[in-house]
Order: sequence, then structure tokens, then C-alpha cells
Amino acid sequence: MIDFSNLQDYLAPVSKMQLHDDEEYDHLQIGQLIDAYEEDHIPDLDAAHIVLLGVGEERGNGAPAGGSAAPDAIRREFYRLYQWHKDMVLADAGNLLPGRSLTDAYAACKSVVTELIDAGKTVILLGGSHDLTYAQYQAYASKKYIIEATVADALIDLQETSPLRSERFLLDMFMEQPNYIRHYNHIGFQSYYVQPRMLETLDKLRFDCYRLGKVRENIEEIEPVLRNTDLFSVDINMIKHTDAPANTLSPNGFSGEEACAISRYAGMSAQLSSYGIYGYQPEKDKDGLTAKQIAQMLWYFMDGRSVKHREAQLNERESFLEFHIAFTDIDTIFLKSKKTGRWWMQLPDKEFVPCAYSDYLLASNNEIPERWLRSQERM
Repeated sequence: MIDFSNLQDYLAPVSKMQLHDDEEYDHLQIGQLIDAYEEDHIPDLDAAHIVLLGVGEERGNGAPAGGSAAPDAIRREFYRLYQWHKDMVLADAGNLLPGRSLTDAYAACKSVVTELIDAGKTVILLGGSHDLTYAQYQAYASKKYIIEATVADALIDLQETSPLRSERFLLDMFMEQPNYIRHYNHIGFQSYYVQPRMLETLDKLRFDCYRLGKVRENIEEIEPVLRNTDLFSVDINMIKHTDAPANTLSPNGFSGEEACAISRYAGMSAQLSSYGIYGYQPEKDKDGLTAKQIAQMLWYFMDGRSVKHREAQLNERESFLEFHIAFTDIDTIFLKSKKTGRWWMQLPDKEFVPCAYSDYLLASNNEIPERWLRSQERM
């Protein structure tokens, strides 16, 4: 059970009425149904599947202390959406109080997220700057959980000489010892912003990086990448400026629809327990469109969570179609879920890993799927 009194010292309540301009929500709107921490109400986090946590800390991006209004700006739009997923119980733990220092803010975020994921909850962090991903990771490291982490970002934040923590936090995650990252994926980087040697370094570590253009060719190929992810972190600069006006980095990026699809795939992951959305600055937004975009991504995340609950376990073989394939003298098995249409392939050690239909087609044509090779290399 979650003892909310252990968390209260770190948190500030929200006000549903204030977020909705003192108007009542419709009985089917998320704002009416979500169990939120308010001045006169303590939420029942034990009953929730998904818990929202506002983390407005931006000192890692060079901003002054005090925090951002980003979490509440996103809530304002998210609470107005209609709840279609009756099997999803939502709670809102409020906003993390700003610490005296950035290190204090990381420690508080880690403590709250650790408590929630230990209780089996999926935590959505509505954030300030992208370096809060490090605090998100620390929630796992503090418990020695070995995880797979995925970041969606136009940039790769490995700039060793930068004074900003938001531009180098991945170094802290990768180099910290002991290290609990089993594998790392980077989705949607834009090549012209990335130093080529960064990619060489990540490749030597057997980490997987997916260029924006490559992902957009077939967005469905990203679903298997996210299926084994425990920690997912998004910087809104992955979305093109026209669809997310608060992103002033680049005119290019994922469309709003593609961002929602990626968010839905993350929700379908049985492994995923934390999802951070960072980099949103309300003062740069136009007509609240970026907040609306993020709210809709959260809605699609819930949609994916609903699908996840319907998926069978791999040992329930009657729920899968089984295909025995031999390619380049390798005998293996592909499984296709009858419930969701998702695919898995068997490695030589008999372990099944997520894959796509395209991997099955390659194997059927006597070609070795790259996903199979990369999985073998990591082993």
C-alpha cells in the first residue's frame, strides 16, 4: 500500500476548479473522473493504474528557481478530454515542490517515483527540462532495477562540455557506476543537429538510434522497440514546430499524429512503468496548441494501456499463431498474437524478443533481420 503521508512533504496540491475556470466538468471528462490531490482531498493511489506527477523543475536548462507552469498547462487540456477507457483508473499526485537546489529536486523526484513504481503504478511525469530524465532513471537505480530506457528527442544530450545539465544528462546515466541500463534506444534524432561521433559511441555500446526520417518511413517499426521499455522519456522538440509551436528548435520533426502513435505504442508496453514528457515551455506556446498536443498524447497512452491489458502471456500458446522458419541455416520460431497482431521472434537461447511483421518477411526470404542481429550482439 502507498502511504500518501510519506509523499506529502514533496508535493503541492492542484485545483480542478481553477484548472477549469471555476466550471464543473462533464461527468465523463477526465477532470471529473481523475482522483486528484487537492487541498481538501487525498487521492487513493492504491486504486489507480496511472498516476500523474507534475515536475516543473527547469534549473537544469538554465532557468531560475521556482519551477514552471507547464504541468498545470498540460493538465488544463488533459482534464478536458473525455475518458473512453473505463478499465483505466487515473490519479494525480499533484506537483513536486521546488527543492533548494537542482540536486534536491532530483532527489525528491526520485523518492516519489520510486514509491509509485514499487507499488506497481505507471507514473507519468509532466515536466520541466529534459534532464529530469536522470531523476526518473534514479528511481530505478536506487532499487538496483536493471532496465531498458528509451528517449525520443531531436537531439542526443551527450554534450560533455555544456554547462547545462539538460544537454549532458545522458552522460550521467551512461557513465554512473554501478550502472543499471541494460539497453538504450534513441528515437527521432535529426542528423544535422547531432555530432557523428556521438552515434559511433552509442553504436559501440550496442545502443540503438533511429533517425527521424527512418522512423517516419514506417512508424509501426517503433512499436517493438518500445515493447521492452521500462523508462520512456520524450522531449517535445521531437514534434515539428507547426504541430507543437512551443518547440522552437526545428521546423521538422514528427507530426502530431505520429507523436500520438508513438505514445500509444509506449502504452502498449507491459514493461513500461514511467513516462516523462519534458521540454514544454508555456510562454512559447501559441493558443495552447502544444499543451493540447501533449494532452492528446496522454490520451493515446491510455489507449495503448488498454490494449496491453488484453494481450496474452507468451506461454499461452493457444493465443498465438506459430511460424517455424529457417533462414541462413538458423531454425527459429515467430509468434503472432491473435489478440493484438503483434510479433515476437525466438533467439538461439530460446528467448522471445519483440519484432515486427517485416522481420518475419525478411526471415521468410532467407535474410537475417537486423533486429535479430542486434539482439544477438547485445547478448
